[in-house]
Amino acid sequence: MVALSSDDVLDAVHAVMHLYRSLQHRALREGPHDLTHMEFKALGYFARHPGATLSDLVAHSGRDKAQIARLIGELKRRGLLAARADEADRRSSRLELTADGREVHGSLQRHSQQLADVAVTGLAQAEREQLLALLRRMRRNLETAA
Repeated sequence: MVALSSDDVLDAVHAVMHLYRSLQHRALREGPHDLTHMEFKALGYFARHPGATLSDLVAHSGRDKAQIARLIGELKRRGLLAARADEADRRSSRLELTADGREVHGSLQRHSQQLADVAVTGLAQAEREQLLALLRRMRRNLETAA
């Protein structure tokens, strides 16, 4: 048996994630909602943090404020996000998903869950747990090196 290098292991992890993301992006582009990856990520952020601000998303994402402002403007224009004035600071807007935004986000979340289920098809629960433990250990190794 040929010994695997560390590069072989990380290439395999990368290939799995690349294929998963590629299938997600295809669903975003070809689906009825025609969202970009960042638009989907923003919807997810406001689904998890209703009432957050543009600045909160900028801090979370590390993206440029102008880029995030354009992205939020587009989601508001499409009726997926709604803004309300902050009670304490009228200059700031609190953002949340509209009913349409919740529906779109839920639909895309279900698709992502289906892809995840396909990815682990045939793996026993113990194998899933072992894989997750190994990936977490790899992450800790990299975080320690950072």
